[in-house]
Amino acid sequence: MPENDILKAIKEQQNSMSKGHRAIASYISEHYDTAAFITASKLGETVGVSESTVVRFACALGYDGYPELQKKLQEVIKTKLTNVQRMGLGNDLSEEELIRSSLHTDITSLRHVRDVLDYKMAEKFADAIISSHRVYIMGLRSSEPLAQFFWYYLNYIIDNATLVISGIGDVFGQLMHAKEGDLVIGISFPRYSSRTVEGARFAKSNGAKFFAITDNGLSPLAKIADECLFVNSDMNLFVDSLVAPLSVINTLILIVGMRKKDGLRRNFEMLEDLWRKHDVYTGKEDN
Repeated sequence: MPENDILKAIKEQQNSMSKGHRAIASYISEHYDTAAFITASKLGETVGVSESTVVRFACALGYDGYPELQKKLQEVIKTKLTNVQRMGLGNDLSEEELIRSSLHTDITSLRHVRDVLDYKMAEKFADAIISSHRVYIMGLRSSEPLAQFFWYYLNYIIDNATLVISGIGDVFGQLMHAKEGDLVIGISFPRYSSRTVEGARFAKSNGAKFFAITDNGLSPLAKIADECLFVNSDMNLFVDSLVAPLSVINTLILIVGMRKKDGLRRNFEMLEDLWRKHDVYTGKEDN
């Protein structure tokens, strides 16, 4: 069920629900920003029903349980609320509860990646990286650290990677030489960067392939990408959790590295000599 459809489904089914389920539906419709972060027990207490009734409500909507329904509500929030609005979402939770919720979200995200990652698509990305004349890694705003990490490690493996981020010139200027035979990988999650979308369209208009790392098929990147690797990006109040996307990027780096392992080994041998010579890392033994 697409994210925004959850509120529509609740509204459409509300009149045919039991009294307890109607109370839950009414609360979620009016306070979905709060329901996305409180426990099933707390929600039940708020509307005057049991925790088990809340769980049954989620199952009646087609979810495996309340956590899955809650995750969908968080997806709605990611696209609807500003950072200022998101800061107020945890007002009913203690600092310790917020921290534990954040860590739980990250752990759950990693388990989800392990269970549902499309490895065949990851291999397709790796093959395209290896076979392309030039590879552009593009990530703007909160996705910039992901793009920088990806580009940093790809540079140890291949010698034709270019980083496209804000702060080092106009996006179009950085992509002006992307053409047929080149690959642009765009990374973006809610709230999606409009410049990333525009940069992708520009590169494609010049003949480059465009692959996207984003959250789902409703992403504006997915609509223009030649291939997509989907991974959820969760939200911890006003902070976007990048744990799951980073783990997928790690996977891509590992696949490319293993397929180019002979060259990678030689590169690292040369780099280790340079690092020792120029004291790049601490711990150098005195002669």
